[in-house]
Amino acid sequence: MNQTTASPQPPNERADILDITRGFALLGICLANYFYFSLYIFQKKEFTTSLPSAGIDWWLNRLHYALVDGKFYSLFSLLFGIGFSIIFLRNKGRGLKIFYRRLFILLLIGICHSLLIWDGDILMFYAIVGMVLPLFRNSSDKTLLLLAGLLLLSPLVFDLLKVVSNGKWNISNPFLAAALAQDKAIGVTENNLNNWLITNNKYSDLLDWSRSGVIWSWQLRLDSNRIPKVLAMFLVGLYAGRHRIFAQLEDYKPLLKKVQLWGFAIGLPVGIAHAYFEFDNKKLPAAVGLWDTMSYALNVAPLAMAYAATLAIWYINPAMKNKIMFMRPVGRMALTNYIMQSFLGVAIFWGIGAGLGGKMGPSVFLGIAIAVWLLQILYSTWWMKHFNYGPLEWVWRMLTYGKYLSLRKSSAKRPVIPSI
Repeated sequence: MNQTTASPQPPNERADILDITRGFALLGICLANYFYFSLYIFQKKEFTTSLPSAGIDWWLNRLHYALVDGKFYSLFSLLFGIGFSIIFLRNKGRGLKIFYRRLFILLLIGICHSLLIWDGDILMFYAIVGMVLPLFRNSSDKTLLLLAGLLLLSPLVFDLLKVVSNGKWNISNPFLAAALAQDKAIGVTENNLNNWLITNNKYSDLLDWSRSGVIWSWQLRLDSNRIPKVLAMFLVGLYAGRHRIFAQLEDYKPLLKKVQLWGFAIGLPVGIAHAYFEFDNKKLPAAVGLWDTMSYALNVAPLAMAYAATLAIWYINPAMKNKIMFMRPVGRMALTNYIMQSFLGVAIFWGIGAGLGGKMGPSVFLGIAIAVWLLQILYSTWWMKHFNYGPLEWVWRMLTYGKYLSLRKSSAKRPVIPSI
């Protein structure tokens, strides 16, 4: 039925599996991002190998690249595509307008997050790449899946051009030059990169770092061909959402088992290879650097989809469902919790806060990341007992749908627009 007004998803149609998957993805995002917040990725080899935990850190670092690196932003990309499909299924008359309004607000949140808190923000990137998603809303299932496959493999072509041109053909080069110039302007060098955020401990310093870091983030995303990878997962999510797989898990159980089997069968061994190539010190534009590209492509998307399929299979198993439902509240307020992870990362590790960064390896800061996620589960569970939305979700939905929404459950007489 065509609709002329925006139609929110009724509460009784809410798909818990999407919130559970968001909650799980937030754990992986926190684990991945705390490599940055802890400043570990900026430390010199002499320091990391001198830590008492260096042996354990070595293994955790490899496990990170095999099991975590890239998989969880891909999982969020999949969920983004599903959310897009829900908007159009429920708002056929105004779906495009609602989608772009929602995306514009996400873009503003991402810009604020990038410049005021943490330069590694993914929201702005999602909003910009997501602008093209409506172009595929009427594409056939075959076209969506074919395009997704081609996009996932396209980095091989782009990186081959880097090899052939000896690095001259690289769309990230202008961003690299701009980032280096910005670093020079604020006094960041190779010698002080590992502790600049500790010794420069004023909020104005953080703002300087963020201005430079945003440019570095875009340089990295362009250099690593992140745009086609994310768009590919958007399209897979669009396919899954169009068929409402999330609402008919039992019917799609055979498909989910195939995705789980092949995702792990391909993703896990290639993940081991990815971890190896990440540390072999052989990078593009050397031809051998293409092994990094290949292992990343065949590791990240298959494992992300295997993780999603596993959660779905557990959800339709009554015994397992009870064991994973604890992730639902944290996933219901995923936007709030994502931003909160950044606040806590800055407060714990950087000089403007406790200044613990640059003093520990993965064996310590990954434990902190898990503790942060567990804390989020506790306060999210409490919050969602009393409120209809997370704080940022509440603002986001009101701006998207142009109507007041009751925040407290005790006074929830107005329409409730759940998370998608």
